[in-house]
Amino acid sequence: MEWIFDKRDPLLETMIGSIMIFSVIILLTRIIGLRSFAKFTVYDFAFTIAIGSIISSTLTSGTSIVHGSVAIASLLFLTFIFSTLQKKFPALSSTISNKPLLLMRGNQILEENLKHARIEKSQLIAKLREANVSRLNQIQAVVLESTGDISVLHKSTDTDEQSVDSIILEGVREKL
Repeated sequence: MEWIFDKRDPLLETMIGSIMIFSVIILLTRIIGLRSFAKFTVYDFAFTIAIGSIISSTLTSGTSIVHGSVAIASLLFLTFIFSTLQKKFPALSSTISNKPLLLMRGNQILEENLKHARIEKSQLIAKLREANVSRLNQIQAVVLESTGDISVLHKSTDTDEQSVDSIILEGVREKL
């Protein structure tokens, strides 16, 4: 029965620590900004996993709340520095950011881009269904975003041949 509940478990300390760490994250996020937890780049993804790991080890392995808070603050500060440097040095941004990739142009599936992104045609079709596409002629473009999400850009009508504004596809790779 000890594997379910052990009287020696520091439940009160864990609960108080959770509240304290939660408060620290809210405070630091308010100072640094929500960008800290956005999922724009591979770096952002790694940051989110690192924060989760720090929280877990702080609450379960006896690491002090102050130690965990300093580790979280350091990562948030590093995120702030990286976001500032990305604006000043575009080469850094392209190093740690994925560029969006065009998967479909109109009703044409770009097989090479699917292959490069390691996305199966069946996965693409599933995303089209999620986006309420019932006919391929409803599609203007499909983009694999830098976050890993897939965006489906619809035509306003089935017969609409209007193209997507260039700014919407700015930075999207069309060919590999």
